[in-house]
Amino acid sequence: METTNVKAYGTASADAALAQMDIQRRTVTAKDIEIDILYCGVCHSDLHTARNDWEFTTYPTVVGHEIVGKVTKVGSEVTKLKVGDFAAVGCMVDSCQTCDSCRQDLEQYCSNGFTGTYNGKDKHLGGMTLGGYSEKIVVEEHFVLKVPANLDLAATAPLLCAGITTWSPLRHWKAGKGSKVAVVGLGGLGHMAIKLAKGLGAEVTLFSRTPGKEKDALELGADSVIISTEADQMGAVNGKFDLIIDTVPYIHDINPYVGTLNTNGTLVIVGYLGGIEPFLNTVPMIMGRKSVAGSLIGGIAETQEMLDFCGEHNIVSEIELIKIQDINEAYERMLKSDVRYRFVIDMASLK
Repeated sequence: METTNVKAYGTASADAALAQMDIQRRTVTAKDIEIDILYCGVCHSDLHTARNDWEFTTYPTVVGHEIVGKVTKVGSEVTKLKVGDFAAVGCMVDSCQTCDSCRQDLEQYCSNGFTGTYNGKDKHLGGMTLGGYSEKIVVEEHFVLKVPANLDLAATAPLLCAGITTWSPLRHWKAGKGSKVAVVGLGGLGHMAIKLAKGLGAEVTLFSRTPGKEKDALELGADSVIISTEADQMGAVNGKFDLIIDTVPYIHDINPYVGTLNTNGTLVIVGYLGGIEPFLNTVPMIMGRKSVAGSLIGGIAETQEMLDFCGEHNIVSEIELIKIQDINEAYERMLKSDVRYRFVIDMASLK
């Protein structure tokens, strides 16, 4: 297969800084769309992959899966978009398209494993897929999304991961008018959960460990803030919430939050992968038919639904725009939660 050389920013090892490198992109096939990348959001998954925190990174790697850009070429069979359109690519660039999950538009749960935008098996060129910290990307039409014309392109980028990660559970558990939704953690995921839940018409509460987030949460659309370290405040919302979106990305005690669910309520973990510590007490779950669940991004149809909803309600992420040359510093700041609330790379800085 013919390829094109493009500039990218990546790393050759877990302990090496990200730096400029050249990578190969395939030439457009009949069902492909080529996108000139304008903006790429920075996700915690990027950092974990670049530094091999999950111990499955193949090097060299180029990360980035919150991609917004302009279509520069389309294959002969493409009908979804045309040259000059604004387009987006999220966390997936392929799946089997034949299993039960894929046939239900749940490609994120593909029984054969979806192909990630980076560090996935590249069926076209061999090796591993390379992500959005690059000039261009070529993706099969099904996995490319349309960007509503009214949205700020840079602030749209994080919707492709942070947005859909919180939208999918909100839709699956039917959040809307009359719902009481709580969000645990006010970061990249948490601030999108508040915006989207509020947009759907829910009553929204933020759980925070410290009072410092109250002003921001209310400005983002939360109706109230509960300081989770204050026993009296937690007691006041015992049995209140239909749905809790837990966005915290590290081990933490979820038991206090389970107690604030109402009968049939569900706490959905979207931020943390791993074992729960301390142990999960099943008593309030059994006595109130309460559930603890997990959720992973969303399928392509659901992601397009989310983008269209955001276009209708003018919902985008709160971002700090950076140059690609500042990505290593941005990673260090992310580890300190020193961003409000998502870094986005201006890919013009790579030209």
